[in-house]
Amino acid sequence: QVQLVESGGGLVQPGGSLRLSCAASGSIFSTMGWYRQAPGKQRELVAVITLGYTTTYADSVKGRFTISRDNARNTVYLQMNSLKPDDTAVYYCTARRLGAPGQTPDYWGQGTQVTVSS
Repeated sequence: QVQLVESGGGLVQPGGSLRLSCAASGSIFSTMGWYRQAPGKQRELVAVITLGYTTTYADSVKGRFTISRDNARNTVYLQMNSLKPDDTAVYYCTARRLGAPGQTPDYWGQGTQVTVSS
C-alpha cells in the first residue's frame, strides 16, 4: 500500500525557514511534490519534482523554496526560506505512480501545518 507521511511543519517568524520532509512507500513515483491550502483559499501547487529531478515551482515561491528528492530513500523535501505570512497553509505531500496518466497526484499525505507569524 502507498503511504505518504509528512513532517517538519510548525510555527516560524516571517523571514525564517522550515524544511518539510515526506517519507513515501509502496511504489515508484514518477512525480512527487507539495501542494498547500490556506484558510478560505483553493488548494494550489507549490512545487513538483520528477524521478529525473526536473523541478517546477509556483511563481509565488520561486527563489525561496527548493524541492528535492532522495530516490534511494523514497523521500521528498521542501526547503522553505524567506517565509512570508502568505505561506501559511496546510502543506500536503503528493505523489504520482510511475506510468500513471494525467497531471494530478495519485496519492496524498495527511498534511502538515505551516504557520508564518510574528
